[in-house]
Amino acid sequence: MSEFHLVDLTQMTYGGEAMGRLSDGRAVFVPFALAGERVLVQLTEEKRGFARATLMDVVQPSPARIRPRCPHFTQCGGCHYQHMDYDLQLTVKQSILTEQLQRIGGLTDPPIGLMVPSPRAWNYRNTVQFHLTPEGQLGFRATDDRTVIGIQECHLPEEPLLDLWKQIQAEPLPDLERLSLRLGADGEILLVLESLEDTPPAISVEELPVSVVHSGPAGSLVLAGDDHVIMEVLGRPFRVSAGSFFQVNTPMAEAMVKHVLSLLPAERLGTVLDVYCGVGLFSAFLAPRTQNLIGIESAPSACDDFAVNLDEFDNVSLYMGTAEQILPSLQVYPDLIVVDPPRAGLELAALDAILRMNAPTLIYISCDPATLARDTKRLIRGGYRLVQVTPFDLFPQTYHIESISLFQR
Repeated sequence: MSEFHLVDLTQMTYGGEAMGRLSDGRAVFVPFALAGERVLVQLTEEKRGFARATLMDVVQPSPARIRPRCPHFTQCGGCHYQHMDYDLQLTVKQSILTEQLQRIGGLTDPPIGLMVPSPRAWNYRNTVQFHLTPEGQLGFRATDDRTVIGIQECHLPEEPLLDLWKQIQAEPLPDLERLSLRLGADGEILLVLESLEDTPPAISVEELPVSVVHSGPAGSLVLAGDDHVIMEVLGRPFRVSAGSFFQVNTPMAEAMVKHVLSLLPAERLGTVLDVYCGVGLFSAFLAPRTQNLIGIESAPSACDDFAVNLDEFDNVSLYMGTAEQILPSLQVYPDLIVVDPPRAGLELAALDAILRMNAPTLIYISCDPATLARDTKRLIRGGYRLVQVTPFDLFPQTYHIESISLFQR
């Protein structure tokens, strides 16, 4: 496809794109552009009702457009918003969350609070994952999500990770699929090498001041140090193993925990259900406020970490399995349900089971406004009322939007 079009862009949309209209009335979505700009685009995908395009030239730039910090911006798929300042990023995300809840969720006036900004707009990530180029050099997925481009600089990881990355960058690593780095609370770093072979790749790890884990088809093998790091949130330590998920922006994880606690009643709760509980980030702070806390998690390494992180509590139990497996057979009637699903949102079987439990209060932690809006519509249809939504900017320079929603019966 090689058609070129001159387009006036009118609004920002979820996914890091700006939208305009082609001459035939179809919507066209353009990455790395801004609402209010006139742009020359080349169509890359055409559907009956819309099209996608590559930005070829900004004919009339928006006054809000700024110079990106990173030379890889527009080639690397990691950042989407470096061409606007941070205050505008927050405004754009707030309006997109509102639009998604209106259009998909069917809400006329969604009760959305102000976006909670990240203390750092750059160098905020405690974890970074690299893919490898065909030559074995570290890089990130390109904007097409199919190829990998070599990276000379990145402004999102915390500084100690950048320092270590530069040491690793010196040697090709052709046997690897992926490589990730995670920074712990005391400055310790966990290096995870992922490959399709059980034999660890040839990398001189003894010279690196880090713990190293190799992950292959047969499982994980510790090559140096520990198989985990200790993350700290509000003064509380959490063991996080190589294969376990943890929020990548630690100060914002603290802000989210504080917010969840602020939504709880003053009196002690009876039963609390923490679905997709992970390593226990929210459970650890909910457990002292309830008589009985039940966690549900499917990832084995996260379940192991949860058991360690919540070991001090006698009122905590953990079910290992997916939400859609566990919830329908769980005979409990909780006072509060907390859900923190992946981007796909709640599976229908899990959501139906939640509705049957009839909990007075539901807290929904979302990392995708589209699936949040879809599930909100279902929850409202099932008898819940959306009381408030608070967005949190865990991922500056990207289109991702985290939020915490409070539902009540």
